[in-house]
Order: sequence, then C-alpha cells, then structure tokens
Amino acid sequence: MDGIKESPHPEAAAKRPSRRTHSADPAPSTTITPEQEQEIAAARGETRPTRRATVPALEEILYEPLPVLDRGFVRVIDYMGDDGAIVQAARVSYGRGTRRVSEDRGLINYLMRHRHTTPFEMCEIKYHVKLPIFVARQWIRHRTANVNEYSARYSILDNEFYIPAPEHLAAQASTNRQGRGVVLEGEAARRVLDLLREDSERAYAGYAAMLNEDETGTPLDPAWPGLARELARMNLSLNFYTQWYWKIDLYNLMHFLGLRADPHAQYEIRAYAEAMLGTMQRWVPLAYAAFVEYRMNAASISATGLKVIQRMLAGEQVEQKDSGLSPREWRELMAVLGR
Repeated sequence: MDGIKESPHPEAAAKRPSRRTHSADPAPSTTITPEQEQEIAAARGETRPTRRATVPALEEILYEPLPVLDRGFVRVIDYMGDDGAIVQAARVSYGRGTRRVSEDRGLINYLMRHRHTTPFEMCEIKYHVKLPIFVARQWIRHRTANVNEYSARYSILDNEFYIPAPEHLAAQASTNRQGRGVVLEGEAARRVLDLLREDSERAYAGYAAMLNEDETGTPLDPAWPGLARELARMNLSLNFYTQWYWKIDLYNLMHFLGLRADPHAQYEIRAYAEAMLGTMQRWVPLAYAAFVEYRMNAASISATGLKVIQRMLAGEQVEQKDSGLSPREWRELMAVLGR
C-alpha cells in the first residue's frame, strides 16, 4: 500500500479524514470529503494567466472526480501540452503559424501509423486516482509513470472497500486461466456478495482494534499500546481502496490504455481506463482519433498471417492445417477477418 514513493504530506486535495464507514448503497460514489469538495471548488474557481497551451475541453473537467466502480474516481490534476505540442515536436519548429488543423491531423496520423513515438512523449498528464488495492497492484506493472501513493504507514485507511455489482460476479473461465466465465446468479451471487462484505467488515474491525486509536490518535484503551500502522494494515484485504497521484507522458498513457481498455482486460481496471480515454479525447482530440484508428480498433497481423491473407485474396482456399499458423493463431486471424 506504499506505492513507489511515500510522503507524510500528501498534496492537499488528497487529504481525507480516517475511518469513514463503508456504505451498502451500490450506486457509484466518489466519496469526496467535504474538505476535498472545498479544495476542488477553490481550485476550479481560481484562474491563472499563462502563455502555455491550454485545452478548454479538458479545463472544463480539471480537478473534478469522475466516478469509477462503486467508490473510486479519476481526476485530472494537471497537464502539459496539446495536439499542437506533438506537431511542434515532430517539426522541431516554434509557433503555430498558419497551419491548418487538417495538416496537423495528417501529421499526427502519420506519426501514429508509422510508430514515431517521441513527439507523443512531449505531452504529460497527472491524475489523482482512488482505486481498490488489487487494481493498483495490476496498474503498477506499468512502470513508465511517476507515482505517489497514499501511505498506510503514516495514515489510517478509511473503511471503504470495493463490492462488485452482481453483473460482474462470474465463475472462473474454463478456457482462460486469468478470465471470467459464466455470470453468477441467484443464491450463488448473494452468497459471494455476503462473504465479500462480511469479510471486509471483519478485517477492518480487526485493523481498527489493532491500531487502538481514534481519529485524533488518542488510545481507545490506555492499557493496550496498539500496533504500528505499518503492521496493522496487513490485516486488510485487497478490495480496500487506496489513492495515488499518477503522472505519465502521452505515449506511455496510450500504451497503458491500449492494454487496459481492451475488452480482454479485467473489468475493474478497464473501467478506469475507459474513464481516462474520455479525458484523453478532451485533451488531445487529434491524437485520440489517431490512437483509436491505428491502435485501439486496428489489428496486428504476423508475417505468416499476412501471407495467409494474400493467398486468400489470390483466390486460394486456405485451411488451418496448411496455413503455418497454430490453431489459436488461426482462430485469432479468422476473428480479425470476421470469419
């Protein structure tokens, strides 16, 4: 729960009181505290003169929490650059001159199509994310970002944990070791939801008892010294929420989104990726359109697969056994071709 870097003084907008109780309400809730709401309102009410490029569509949602899952959120905290910065870096020039949007779009499409990645690295964005710990452990595999996580060594975690909506409860897939299969229904779904909630509530009760302190740090039982926060946290399960600030350049953001917004990604991290896709569309609409066209909705074909397609276009009837592809590769290629 420490993330990459710990700080006893997290940024103001990340501060929150401890031991907030979990709600059984399944409706999405960002659970922003009154203090955070005041800080967000103050930040959004303040304007600063600047000569830097700004993006009105992204400014509209700057600092605002975008709900994800039952109690999580994504907030854009800061950004640098826009579509023009990508073009400028590619041309190694200064100023916008009299270029037309169509010219910028054509160049950005070319860069994306031919994998000229460096110009996209000129743009950066910083998010504040509230997410379950098990999602954070997946997320941190992307090592090309700067991360500062809320520290459970310095602070007491809130009593907030993720409970999936019933439609996201599923059995283990029979053909995929890391995927979901048939959705649970009826008594099976109720049993899982009850176990998740009961186990989480029990875990937090044990965590609070081991800490033996109220929100001011005063011992609840003077005869019991309590356990250090860095040890007591081990009692919590992976569905408890943590928070972090996550800063990344546009190229590596697209790599993250290409993997985590994919339909095959785990639902929970995909929900965050989809929210971030929306912020990218506001921030760099030309780069977003190119990304969707040449990455998200495109397909990568192997050399052997390309030869199969060429043989088919020549009128040859090609079967898997004489294609040079494994059965799985063949199925994937046929899926791409809509066959």
